[in-house]
Amino acid sequence: MPADAVAYTAEPVPRRSWALPSFQRIPKPRRRTELGLLLFVWVIVALLYALASLGAKNSLPPHAATFLVVLLALTLGVHVANRWLVPNANPVLLPLAALLNGIGYVEIVRWNPYAAQQQATWTLLGAALYVGTLLVVRRTRDLDRYRYILLLLAIILILAPLLPGIGYKVGGAQLWVKIASIQFQPIEIAKILLVIFFASYFADNKELLSIPTARVGDRLVLDPRPLLPILGAWLFAIAVLGMENDVGFAMLLFTLFIGMLWIATGRFLYIVIGLVLFALGAFIAYKFFSQVHIRVEIWLDPWKYASGKGFQLVQSWYSLGSGGVGGTGLGLGQSGRIPELTSDLIYTAIGEELGFMGTGILVIAFTLMVGAGFHIAQRARSDFARLCAAGLTIIVGFQAFFIMAGILRLLPLTGITLPFAAAGGSSLVANYILLAILMRISDEAGPDWIDPDAISERRSVARAPSSP
Repeated sequence: MPADAVAYTAEPVPRRSWALPSFQRIPKPRRRTELGLLLFVWVIVALLYALASLGAKNSLPPHAATFLVVLLALTLGVHVANRWLVPNANPVLLPLAALLNGIGYVEIVRWNPYAAQQQATWTLLGAALYVGTLLVVRRTRDLDRYRYILLLLAIILILAPLLPGIGYKVGGAQLWVKIASIQFQPIEIAKILLVIFFASYFADNKELLSIPTARVGDRLVLDPRPLLPILGAWLFAIAVLGMENDVGFAMLLFTLFIGMLWIATGRFLYIVIGLVLFALGAFIAYKFFSQVHIRVEIWLDPWKYASGKGFQLVQSWYSLGSGGVGGTGLGLGQSGRIPELTSDLIYTAIGEELGFMGTGILVIAFTLMVGAGFHIAQRARSDFARLCAAGLTIIVGFQAFFIMAGILRLLPLTGITLPFAAAGGSSLVANYILLAILMRISDEAGPDWIDPDAISERRSVARAPSSP
């Protein structure tokens, strides 16, 4: 070995303790990557914001400087929190969320300035709760300990819109709760709590759910008894959502349950059973639930309802068609009369003004986010963390898929929102909390902390001449 070579001993490097080390002693290559990506996103959003105003009003936004300063301060503030609280977490999740949030905000400002003011407030609250979640959830195993308390809280949140006096309908679905002047959808938080409960239960019972232990005649089969409690909780949630006429979240919870069950056990039989149950449930919902029936009818023949309940979907196709490949240009679209353009149909607004290229950016961003989420699940250090990360990723991925597929007529249109991009405070805040939990899981699976002083000492020992 050359004299100047550096040799490393095989001694194990101490693991990073749960306490937060100081800034100076933690290498943060991932955070440097994150900072660069966030600044790149900041430039993109700032340019889109200016172009939208130039296209619509032929002038720069009146408060452009304030917007840019607030955006930069928010970006750097959340990044500093990540450097402090989750130094080893995935570096691309937050920039992707910021990109989706920024593109959506530009379109919301374009079509609904009042909703844009609310969206800005909800974004600030979401960022605050993101940091708060990282402060409260210092270890993912703490969530595992309180699974039944979290399940009870999820049930209360799901039932809240049915309570007289506080729950009310919007667009045929009774999903909203109004307390004083605050309106929100409790199901957005409940879905995260259900993920934690499912992950905890499946992690504790994965052997019983995947290994045949019950004897029927001369054959061993899967014992269905461990599945009954979790199946009951899931059926209860689906039944309540059916009573609330919430098609979108019912589909999302069904996909979440079957997906997490398959990931936990690895048995394809559960996928087959899930497809059979889905077909049976879809048929029953089509026959007995009016909102499901009309949505399927619009899906099968939208032109029949083009001047009525199908007006929203048909007009969105005209807007997407006028956008073409490159879009009409920011500020030059004509989709203002489409109902719920900035919430349910934000994908249409982006597709018209940014074209196929703009919607392609959305799809790529969600694909990268889902890939990062499953990568975090793959590297998680416990079964609970692995299943929790997978479940949270399933929520983001399939929620985006369901709304985009509904607009493109691959599936019946549902009323769920496009994560991070669409107007809606409940969804935005919940998604930032979801993101924080993913970042915590990622940080726990990150590289162990290496003490620079210990490395320097080992290098000195390795360079020292050996005794004759």
